[in-house]
Order: sequence, then structure tokens, then C-alpha cells
Amino acid sequence: MRTDYCAQLSEKDVGKEVVLCGWANSYRDHGGVIFIDLRDKTGIVQLVCDPADSQEAHKIATRVRDEYVLIAKGKVRLRGEGLENPKLKTGKIEVVVDELSIENESEPLPFMIGDTNVNEEIRLKYRYLDLRTKDAFNTFQLRSKVAIAARNFLDRNGFLEVETPILTKSTPEGARDYLVPSRLYPGEFYALPQSPQLFKQLLMVAGFDRYFQIAKCFRDEDLRADRQPEFTQIDVEMSFCTEDEVIEIAEGLIAEIFKASGIEVSPPFRRMPYAEAMEKYGSDKPDLRFGLELVDVIDIFENTDLKVFRDIAQFKKINRIKALPVPGGAEALSRKDIDELTNFVAKFGAKGLAWVKVKAEGELQGPIVKFLSDEEKSALVQRCNVKEGDLIFFGAGSKKVVLDYLGRLRNEVAKRLELIDNDKFEFVWIVDFPMFEIEEGEVKIKALHHPFTMPKNIDTDDIEAMTSQAYDIVLNGVELGGGSIRIHKTEIQKRIFEILGIEEEEAREKFGFLLDALKYGAPPHGGFAIGFDRLVMLLSKKDNIRDVIAFPKTQKAQCLLTNAPSPVDPEQLKELHIRIREPKKV
Repeated sequence: MRTDYCAQLSEKDVGKEVVLCGWANSYRDHGGVIFIDLRDKTGIVQLVCDPADSQEAHKIATRVRDEYVLIAKGKVRLRGEGLENPKLKTGKIEVVVDELSIENESEPLPFMIGDTNVNEEIRLKYRYLDLRTKDAFNTFQLRSKVAIAARNFLDRNGFLEVETPILTKSTPEGARDYLVPSRLYPGEFYALPQSPQLFKQLLMVAGFDRYFQIAKCFRDEDLRADRQPEFTQIDVEMSFCTEDEVIEIAEGLIAEIFKASGIEVSPPFRRMPYAEAMEKYGSDKPDLRFGLELVDVIDIFENTDLKVFRDIAQFKKINRIKALPVPGGAEALSRKDIDELTNFVAKFGAKGLAWVKVKAEGELQGPIVKFLSDEEKSALVQRCNVKEGDLIFFGAGSKKVVLDYLGRLRNEVAKRLELIDNDKFEFVWIVDFPMFEIEEGEVKIKALHHPFTMPKNIDTDDIEAMTSQAYDIVLNGVELGGGSIRIHKTEIQKRIFEILGIEEEEAREKFGFLLDALKYGAPPHGGFAIGFDRLVMLLSKKDNIRDVIAFPKTQKAQCLLTNAPSPVDPEQLKELHIRIREPKKV
């Protein structure tokens, strides 16, 4: 239908006859001459409908309204001095129309195209209109380039793309499964995969050596800005590999993707043990675009007159007293700011937020200073390496709670003080994860990653000291992905199941097909997965993962466009041997 795209025209095309297709972005009637901004995926060009050139085209143009679908034939000409539009790529030219066709009309819009102030629910309900912007097109063009770059890199490095099942067996992998009832087997269910984890391991047993897939995954979990119930990941597995070799492939893939996006990054990336990340940054996904490290000060308060700190300091293994020095914080943060930050950390379990300001010659000022000895004050100034005008926040209590809320406080302070360089990309591998996590007050032991991760020190009797060959890649405080070296020996897998309290019968029921496969010459293998949606979100500098998914769900896991989930015909339920039980009214 067309000879050219709108924004691909330039001064070089002056005098050329063109046929353009697109939407009426806007129209203006200037004393009988009608101007239409025609938009397609490339951008906008101005159409001129002058009765002196074509009365028929001008007559049709009088009917045009926003978002009408048009086909226009005409000749490219220069706009003329003083009439150029520097805001448009095609601002020096226009197309004089001699033939115009309205291919489709549009009803009045529920919102103006490109209006980001519109309620997100309305935008998602009319997602096909929300996606008509140039910004949205650029985002999905980038997403396409990322997928192509990933495939090309992995293909060059000997990886075979293999699709794994969407209808599979329900296995415990951390989140709830989405279940699909079987019509042929009453009372039995398929599950949608939380990841292709078990199948990619089976492909290694099959001798495929190197596998990849841009895979759809499904998890029925609580949602937030960077989560969706269905999401995409770049899934990679390889045989006869070490942890270093897997990380090298992952870094090469990331560098290739960034290069395709017009950004240069330089592996190898920094590596940081899990324990260091937690103790210094209060998070296993630290944002390293700024400083603000946590400082351990528990020993300084062992004999302090500040009773609450002294009591906590007696149990160093399970408790923490951490300081968060903020350079310039005494001047940059008002008392109101400090009160707001105190309320902020309270949401994450903090029972308060002690603080001191550093005055001239190392003098400290604040509510807790009267309880501190000169030796304690001097030790704090030295340990925290602070000077006049700085501020120190303190967190005290159980290790898990303190590290969590101080890690969040660190990020919040950085935002408030504008310490974050949004043009920076800071990668870090978090390594040497604990093999297990034991929830405080609970007897049950859980695998920190998953139960198929190879431990580093399987022979240790101290379960809490056992580390895993797992690794997460973090970018700007966002967990981009991760992976591990897998267990390939039956006796090690049995040992891990024993620690987790998974009886042999339960293991056979849930993972029997994998355990059987390990008996038939399973090679050493490992891999990783990168969150495809999160990666595109960061590359396009979006704050919300829904902006990089064509038809996303809301935070309540609803599709407002199609009204899913929705009731189904009772006959369908009958075929599936399902009866709906009405929820109890509260």
C-alpha cells in the first residue's frame, strides 16, 4: 500500500511522489488549507490538503479527526523558510496531498495518545491505544533487538534452542504453581512451569551439552513493580562446566545485549560474597551506583550505658548493631526528613531509628549522645570515618530485620539526596550463597535457591555454614538473574533431600523422573537464567515492568483488556469434573 514510512522522508525526497499510510495524529484547518500530522511507527510527517491542489482530497480531509486511519498520495516539498518545525525529524518537509482515503474512522478516544498522567488501569484497559506512542514502539523495538542479540550470541557459542513443556508436573520451587485441570484424568492437574529448571537438566543428561531458550514462566505470587504472574527469561544450561565458565558465558551474553542496545559494558564484572553484600549493604542485590556502606559497631556498645544497645550487643551471632554514615547528611536532611525516614523503616520491622549528627572537632549531637562515653563517641567517629556535617543512623536488633531495614534505608537516603547516577550501569555477581535458610522461630530448613544446587562443602556438619555453587547477577540494585552448578550425583541429591526433610517417598513422587535420570550417566552441569523483562526495563530506563510487556497484568494479576480471569461456562467445569465452592463471606 505504501511507498515510504512517514519519518523516513527527508529533504532528499523533495519532488518525489509518495504513498503514506498511518493515523491522524492531529489536524488543523488554516483558512481553508487543512494540515494533518500523519503518524506511523517511524514518526510524523505533515500532510497539506489544499483545494488548489485537489478539491477531492481537501473535501475528504474536512472529515478527518484524531486517530482516523489514512492513506495519502502526494508529492514531497520543502516547507519554506520560517515554516520549519525543529521538533520533528521531518520538520523541513511536507507532503502536498492529491489523493486521500479514510480507511477507518475512530470513535472519540478515552484518553489522549501519549498522556502518561492517565490512570494506569485505564491505559491497560485500552492497551492497544497506550501502545500507539513512539516511546512504546521504541521500547518493543529494543525488546526485539535484545532477543535477537541473545539468540545470535548463544548460537555462535554452540547453544541449541530447545522448547520445553508448558503443561508439566507440579513441583515445589518456591512460589505457588498455576494449575491446569485435566479433562482426560479427572482430579489430576498439570502445572504451568515456574521455570524450565528440571527439563534443562534432563537435556544435559541427554547429552545436548549446551541448551538455551527464551522461556515463558509462571508464578502465582504476590506482585510488585518488577514482577508479573507470567514473565520471560533467557534460560541457559551447559555441561562439563565450572562456575567461572558459566559466569563467563553470562557476561558475554550481557555485553552482547548491551552492545545491540547501543551501550558498552566491560566484563569481567565484580564479584562479592553473599555475606559481604548483606553486612555492607543490607541486601543480596546491592545498588553500587553510590556509596553509603553499613558499618559494624556492635562491639563499641558492649558496655554502653545505652541499655537497649548493650542488651543487643551481648548476642553477636544473632544480633546486629550497624551504623549508616551519611556524608553531608546533617545539613541535607532536616528533622522532618529524619522523622519520615524513621516512619519508613518502621514498616520493615524497625522499632526506632537512632541517629547522631557530627559537629565541629568530632563532637556528636543527638538524642542518644547523653548515654555515650567519650571513648564510645570517639570510636564511632573513627570507625565510621565521619567529619563535621555528616550524619550517622543506627539499626539495632535481630540480624535479619536490621540488615533488611537498613538496606532499604540506604537506598531511600540515596534517592532523597540524589546520589544515584541514572546513566550508570553497575553490575555485581553475588556468590557463595548459604545453601539453606532457616527462618527464625521455625524448625523447617529451606533451600535458599533450589534443592538441585550443588553445595561447596557437602561434608560439613554445620548446616548453616554450608555454601552453594550459586551466583546471582545484580544490576543497579535489581536482581537480573542467576544460576548455579547443579547436583549431578544421586548420593549428593539424597543428602540434600535428607537435610530438607524430604522423605524418599515424597522425593520419588515429586522428582522421581529427575532422580531416575541422574542414575544414567548425568554429566556435571550448570547454568543461569536472566530475567528478560527486567533486563529490557533497565535498558529502556523504565520504572515498571508492565511498560515493557505488550499485554501485562495488573498488580492484582488481572488483564483489564480481556477481563481475565473470568468465569467459564458451567459445562466446561462439568467436563473437567470441577465444582466451584463459593468463598465464605467475611
